[in-house]
Amino acid sequence: MIEVKNLTKKFDSYAALDDLSLSVEKGSIYGLVGPNGAGKTTLMKTIMGIYKADAGEILIDGENVYENVSLKDNTIYISDELYFFNNFSIKQMSELYKGVYSNWSDERFNKLKEVFDIDIKRNVDRLSKGMKKQVAFWLALSARPNLLILDEPLDGLDPVMRRKVLNLMMQDVADNNLTVMISSHNLRELEDICDHVGIMNKGKLMLQRKLDDMKSETHKIQIAFKGGVFPEEFANKFKILHKSQLGQVYSIILNGDKNKIESELNKYNPIIMDMIPLTLEEIFIYELGGEGYEIKEIIL
Repeated sequence: MIEVKNLTKKFDSYAALDDLSLSVEKGSIYGLVGPNGAGKTTLMKTIMGIYKADAGEILIDGENVYENVSLKDNTIYISDELYFFNNFSIKQMSELYKGVYSNWSDERFNKLKEVFDIDIKRNVDRLSKGMKKQVAFWLALSARPNLLILDEPLDGLDPVMRRKVLNLMMQDVADNNLTVMISSHNLRELEDICDHVGIMNKGKLMLQRKLDDMKSETHKIQIAFKGGVFPEEFANKFKILHKSQLGQVYSIILNGDKNKIESELNKYNPIIMDMIPLTLEEIFIYELGGEGYEIKEIIL
């Protein structure tokens, strides 16, 4: 669906995107995560054709994105900072969307009134931040796009409405093969809905993988050995992201095959050894631990 190849975007001398490549499969929900300033918003705006890339290319269904009207007809972007025309009501915004997006459905717009329960005669600019987000999703889902790009889209929504919006979106993914790229700092929420995740930092893609694979390949182990000494030769066989010690118990975060790790550690006859599942948030923190996103001296 989306192919980003060697993408670079600079603002003056600052490289917001630095030779970045990633891919998003059709019908998937792709979570884009990274610290502030990682380049997530710049990437999304470049995919949308709002920014023009300085180098590299972006393809959606094999077509170049920039100034491609037919692609934009089937793509909707909900940004963190929403914009609506001054003094437009929800009804007037729906008429605008109907004139822009060829797949617009009046039937769906009317059905979604029951979900969002906001008077369509109300001026959008005078709504609260959370209600504006509801209107943005209401309009986007009524336009029935093939691709939905979301930048911190759930900020401002209450927990009940967040769940309603996510359920509607996942229903479209399942029923209509909708493709979604979503960035959020709420990694617990992304963990519930995403099947692929990309971790960005300083304009680069540090890691891209299926979420299930990422979680199955990154492990947290609490272990203790006779004499209290960690076998340093073990560290040379696996990628250790983090190691700390509390008393005689070591906590290590590492990448690798679970069975191979357990087999290797058992050679040293540990007194105790527990493998603990990691959340997406923990994986994110530890993967960036050596990339200017320090997490030193954490007690686990």
